[in-house]
Amino acid sequence: MDRVPALREPLEQPLKSVLGPATAKVMAEHLGLHTVGDLLHHYPRRYEERGQLTHLADLPMDEHVTVVAQVADARLHTFASPRAPRGKGQRLEVTITDGSGRLQLVFFGNGVHKPHKELLPGTRAMFAGKVSVFNRRLQLAHPAYELLRGDEEESVESWAGALIPIYPATAKLESWKISKAVQTVLPSAREATDPLPPSLREGRGLLPLPEALLKIHRPHTKADIVQARNRLKWDEAFVLQVALARRRLADAQLPAVPRRPRPDGILAAFDDRLPFTLTEGQRKVCAEIFADLADEHPMHRLLQGEVGSGKTLVALRAMLAVVDAGGQAAMLAPTEVLAQQHHRSITEMMGELAEGGMLGGAEHATKVVLLTGSMGAAARRQALLDLATGEAGIVIGTHALIEDKVQFHDLGLVVVDEQHRFGVEQRDALRGKGKQPPHLLVMTATPIPRTVAMTVFGDLETSVLDQLPAGRSPIASHVVPAADKPHFLARAWERVREEVANGHQAYVVCPRIGDEEDAGAAKNAQRKPAEDEAEKRPPLAVLDVAEQLARGPLGGLRVEVLHGRMQPDDKDAVMRRFAAGETDVLVATTVIEVGVNVPNATVMVIMDADRFGVSQLHQLRGRVGRGSAPGLCLLVTEMPEASPARQRLDAVAATLDGFELSRIDLEQRREGDVLGQAQSGTRSSLRVLAVIEDEEIIAEARAEATAVVAADPDLTRLPGLRTALDALLDEERERYLEKG
Repeated sequence: MDRVPALREPLEQPLKSVLGPATAKVMAEHLGLHTVGDLLHHYPRRYEERGQLTHLADLPMDEHVTVVAQVADARLHTFASPRAPRGKGQRLEVTITDGSGRLQLVFFGNGVHKPHKELLPGTRAMFAGKVSVFNRRLQLAHPAYELLRGDEEESVESWAGALIPIYPATAKLESWKISKAVQTVLPSAREATDPLPPSLREGRGLLPLPEALLKIHRPHTKADIVQARNRLKWDEAFVLQVALARRRLADAQLPAVPRRPRPDGILAAFDDRLPFTLTEGQRKVCAEIFADLADEHPMHRLLQGEVGSGKTLVALRAMLAVVDAGGQAAMLAPTEVLAQQHHRSITEMMGELAEGGMLGGAEHATKVVLLTGSMGAAARRQALLDLATGEAGIVIGTHALIEDKVQFHDLGLVVVDEQHRFGVEQRDALRGKGKQPPHLLVMTATPIPRTVAMTVFGDLETSVLDQLPAGRSPIASHVVPAADKPHFLARAWERVREEVANGHQAYVVCPRIGDEEDAGAAKNAQRKPAEDEAEKRPPLAVLDVAEQLARGPLGGLRVEVLHGRMQPDDKDAVMRRFAAGETDVLVATTVIEVGVNVPNATVMVIMDADRFGVSQLHQLRGRVGRGSAPGLCLLVTEMPEASPARQRLDAVAATLDGFELSRIDLEQRREGDVLGQAQSGTRSSLRVLAVIEDEEIIAEARAEATAVVAADPDLTRLPGLRTALDALLDEERERYLEKG
């Protein structure tokens, strides 16, 4: 093992010692690159062939781009300017072309002299800058550029065929500056420690790591790029899966109290009072969970399922099994509305079984308590007392459950609803409240493609509920193009009135609340980058829309509002009235996104639907069609037909399959930093691995990693892998993996 530091040295060198402090500072600040190894793993985004010019016709607005093109024309203009020396200013206009389109470059003032001499017609160069529009024409103002000159000996053919790496760059650091820096450190790639076991690498015909690094940065052929990427994908997949396999192994060795239900206990009594039979899927998943609960090591299971597939029922049966065995169960919900909803639906399902210690409570009854941050002092004191004494077998709450004051008598099971909304520290704090580590059941209503489950939740066993219970109705979804066809929107409001006339209820969802404090709140909707002029309009707001509807197309109906900044008691009162059928139309933010269950609500109109993500729309849609009447979801948008936002909405309208939609969503949003807490967005620890495209590699890497860790848990025989693991698991991620 003492050879490892020596192996690591060349790639661990700080960039400032190789490139100089100024360049290193820019690389650290703008790209997060600190060592030689960091820079070698900053791979090109794509490659240009000098002989194949880029498509100027496809340039995106307001983005920093790098293009390879040829100067078609260059003109120097002199104009009157009181601020310039001698009262005359200069402007150089250069037109470049690539065969697909033309682009204007503009240089002003003192910046014209060098390009005026160098950018002569026929010259080829790389240009980098931000695309803007002037006089209805695309232009780059003051772009940086690098002339492309072949060496004297280099033939025209080889020069034109060379592959130019284009790196992910920023305005402060152009692609070719990164390329020059890579050229300086590239010899160190030969010293790179290979993390893959030789048998794995040779068995799969993968390049050694040093060769892969050389080929990804300086390929001679396109085949070099394919080989290098394939090898580097294996590195990312395998090292990540080794980290998760070691976590699974460590978890499997923790002690836990086995929790087995009594044959004549509260679970049996609950099953007897169920007015329906469980679906085959629910029975299978419950059997998996009960087998885990009976084990001497803590359960770590992910329960995912379609909207309305009955996850709450499955979780409740698991909680009752633990109560049967003398333990307590805690359910953690992300919002007060959802915690109250769960508490209401669970106490309703249990009936007198939820009235432990009360007159009329059943023989096996327990207490089901609610604990949220906004409870009154007396109710809170009583709930805390019931938990500490063990009087309450089940507690449902928000993050208020995690506070130091909350003590359990014997916490046996933690159920986390909507896992992606909780930080790891929060889950860890709750798990720490058991005498021994409690069993853990994580639920998510956003279906996750198999590969994401293997990477993001690779330490959890997965159960899937993909059957909807009998009696659930189909949901029809349609896009309503409000800008192109305003009469479609008028018809949408008619449909709402028709549903209400038939005794049903409706939701109208808006991206923001609409009071002054709410100016930035619209950013929280999972919206995409500006795609169109239409995106610049302010998002529609609950308070405005509710008022307009009550005065206009829905006049005479009982319209109420619900949003996140209302007082908890007011929110609860609104939901109770809606659930009781006393309100016709509920105008709300995404506070109703998960868990809200009103079977009589049959229609939902989502305003500015393009401002929400695919998974969020699927979640919202799942609030209707929960009873015997069919559901209707109308996605209102002002986006033009050809826009990506509109295509997203068409995809949601076309399928009710949450797993299919989650794939679409993932392909559009990228994976995020799969080890970090943010599980979506653009920062990604995966540089070349794409979890949807590379499903096969991830599955194979998981199997290989499990076998390697089983044979050598401390990786003593694989120092290169240990080194790569240390690099992957910086302190923050190490904590994340430990806590889970």
